[in-house]
Amino acid sequence: MRHREDHADHDHHRHHHDNHYSDMQARVKALETLLTEKGLIDPAAIDAIVETYETKVGPRNGAHVVAKAWSDANFADWLKRDATAAIASLGYTGRQGEHMRAVFNTPDTHNLIVCTLCSCYPWSVLGLPPVWYKAPAYRSRAVIDPRGVLAEFGLVLTEEKKIRVWDSTAELRYLVIPERPKGTEGMDEAALAGLVSRDAMIGTAVAGSPEALS
Repeated sequence: MRHREDHADHDHHRHHHDNHYSDMQARVKALETLLTEKGLIDPAAIDAIVETYETKVGPRNGAHVVAKAWSDANFADWLKRDATAAIASLGYTGRQGEHMRAVFNTPDTHNLIVCTLCSCYPWSVLGLPPVWYKAPAYRSRAVIDPRGVLAEFGLVLTEEKKIRVWDSTAELRYLVIPERPKGTEGMDEAALAGLVSRDAMIGTAVAGSPEALS
């Protein structure tokens, strides 16, 4: 099991260093710069589109996985045993998400995901990675001081609650299954999915309350 409480271990040989531009990314960036300089595109509009895919469109897949786990005990058990197959059964698979592990938050334990050397991320279930996930400050401090990092995100945990930091690799990506909020009995999967944010599935937040949908 690749985890440590309040810090993460890391296999330096299992990472693909994807924190630099690929050839295609470099070409896209160059084209974006050229079109911007010629006044043909608006950088603010591009930023808005990226933000949409980072926080809204992409994470809906993961939210569906979480909601199904909350409402279907058999699926939750499958997710614990073989997250890759369980997630694929919903149609979510592909580049950088082929091998998955789901880690479940409990009243005693909170899980946090990081990639200490690169920015490995389950795109198929969470969409585009947020900028802060790739930042050196997060990648290092999440390991050294996870409780402090969570507090900066506005998530203050009691000292009694353990924090497990999971280090993603090119071969294995993680998905946090947050605790189901109280007062959600009787809600269907679609409504439950509306309570699940991208950050909750990384571990820097918890699921929202039913009142958040009002």
